[in-house]
Amino acid sequence: MNRKLLVIACAWMFLLMSLALGANEQSDQSTRANSGRDESIEVRQLVKVPPRLLQWELAQMRGRLATLGQLQAALSRGVYGETGDLAEKNLGMSWLATPLAQEVANYMPQEMREMETDLHRAASRFAVEATNAGATGDVRPANAALTEVMQKCVACHAAYRFR
Repeated sequence: MNRKLLVIACAWMFLLMSLALGANEQSDQSTRANSGRDESIEVRQLVKVPPRLLQWELAQMRGRLATLGQLQAALSRGVYGETGDLAEKNLGMSWLATPLAQEVANYMPQEMREMETDLHRAASRFAVEATNAGATGDVRPANAALTEVMQKCVACHAAYRFR
């Protein structure tokens, strides 16, 4: 029964996020149309990196997005230890030690570097909470921690863009 509730909760979360993103996009388009602003105007801060690093970082971000889906699926299956290991390996603080990650960080503004570090800290906290769920049977702290990870991703993507 607990797994069914988790799957239903995840499905509702995706539905609500989709509706919110769609409403936000419609609102943005309406605001631009009514204000006479050019839709091509980008408000996120541009972060320029060399092409080699850009391709690597974009691939890493796609991988992180895929990992978020894998984490939700693993939580719904109740494999909490596996979930924690996956989170730490692919999103946690240990990921920051990757040599190319350090190289890309050299091109980021200080605030963006701090946001990235906060994301990876949140992922490590999630890894601990997911592992704890295996012992306690209470997945709510893990879900809350995963929500925080996702919020960190959204905040950074709303503020910055790579080229």
